[in-house]
Amino acid sequence: MESRIQRLFLIALLLGTTCVGQLTYAQDDSSESEDDELEQIITPDIKRRTIKEDDLDSENFEMGAFFGLLSIEDFGTNEVQGITFAYHITEDFFVEAAYGISKTEKTSYELLSGGVELLTDDERDLNYYNLSLGYNFLHGQVFISDKWTFNNHFYILAGAGNTDFAAKDYFTTNIGAGLRFYTTDWMALDISMRGHSFKHELFGESKTVTNLESRIGLSLFF
Repeated sequence: MESRIQRLFLIALLLGTTCVGQLTYAQDDSSESEDDELEQIITPDIKRRTIKEDDLDSENFEMGAFFGLLSIEDFGTNEVQGITFAYHITEDFFVEAAYGISKTEKTSYELLSGGVELLTDDERDLNYYNLSLGYNFLHGQVFISDKWTFNNHFYILAGAGNTDFAAKDYFTTNIGAGLRFYTTDWMALDISMRGHSFKHELFGESKTVTNLESRIGLSLFF
């Protein structure tokens, strides 16, 4: 009787072990099948595009030349040209020195009165120099095409200097704003507006004037 019970117990144990093994094998097959399906879904066949980005030169000095128009109050709008030299203190702040020259036209009074000459030819020459502190902001990029992308930023500046006009020197303050567009990692195109304010007494009474200047320039970094 005991041996029969032992046989039945062994048979039941073997059957239980076999069922557990088959269940485990079925679960492993199901897990592997799910992993394969997830891998096909999560891993698409994407061809990645290689992009080469040029870094701007780390040099902090900038030298440029500009050409534009200078609207001189009472003396018309005249051509102006000059040079600039800047030192970039940080990525955002810079100091700029500028020198410009122009030659004024006759006033409307001189043109209407006939032979009246308020200034000689030499006195009509105007030149100025100033030193300004600038701030760069809104750094961004311009996308010309899929392959050409250029860095750019806007800037504002303010400073003071001197204006030599009509054989006299005038203390001058200046403000301005512009857009600097980097054509390469060492060259930039500069488009800006400036205002030069000073006080003179050319017409017998003290008068504060603001000469507006619009210009385009080219700068090199070294």
